[in-house]
Amino acid sequence: MSTFENKVGLVTGAGSGIGRAMAIALAKAGARVVVCDVNAESAERTATGLGDAAVGVAADISDESSVSALVETAISTYGRIDVLCNNAGIMDTMALPADVTPELWERVLRVNLTGTFLVTHAVLPHMLRQGGGVIVNTASEAGIRGGAAGVAYTASKHGVVGLTKSVAWAYAKDGIRCNAILPGPTMTNIATNASFDPTGAARLGPVLSLGERIAQPEQMADAALFLASDAASFINGAIVPVDGGWSAA
Repeated sequence: MSTFENKVGLVTGAGSGIGRAMAIALAKAGARVVVCDVNAESAERTATGLGDAAVGVAADISDESSVSALVETAISTYGRIDVLCNNAGIMDTMALPADVTPELWERVLRVNLTGTFLVTHAVLPHMLRQGGGVIVNTASEAGIRGGAAGVAYTASKHGVVGLTKSVAWAYAKDGIRCNAILPGPTMTNIATNASFDPTGAARLGPVLSLGERIAQPEQMADAALFLASDAASFINGAIVPVDGGWSAA
């Protein structure tokens, strides 16, 4: 795989889990990395571990002004953004459609889908100006099936899949590629503070049991790094399951 020397990556949700693994992988491959997380301490912890190759930035991707400040910091620090990993996201409660609250729906869609759009929207002008770039979105198995999460999370990740394809199609001639990975069950803390709806969790149980193998965050990061690399230079608009075969069941 080609290196990322002289390239700059921006990773959201990089304070822990898959995002942290992505930031580490990019830095090891030679990139300078803007480590973004809603939790300032987590962002700084990841960035500090990468030494001079990274800067930590606290930002709420669901807030447009926060996103603008994030991208401004990236550009003022490193001058460009070559790779954007839209990884930040939150879980829902696995509630079924009749049981989900409008407030939960709005919150999950705001972070997972609108947040991904806001960061992409803010980064695209810079990629267009510099003549290219790569975007890797973290969608989910829930982005291609109906029984892998609650309705809010499922709808948000289906939206990320659609956003990925739309961006890929729109900017293919501008040297910008956009792909998505679909993680299966992965060892992260996304569900640590979640409170699951018992009815929804029981209903989804048989489908979720198909994904019994638990991946490590680094396995997701490896897939993202490949899609961001020159080795994947003709892969655009791809929706790539990284699930140990779950989607093949």
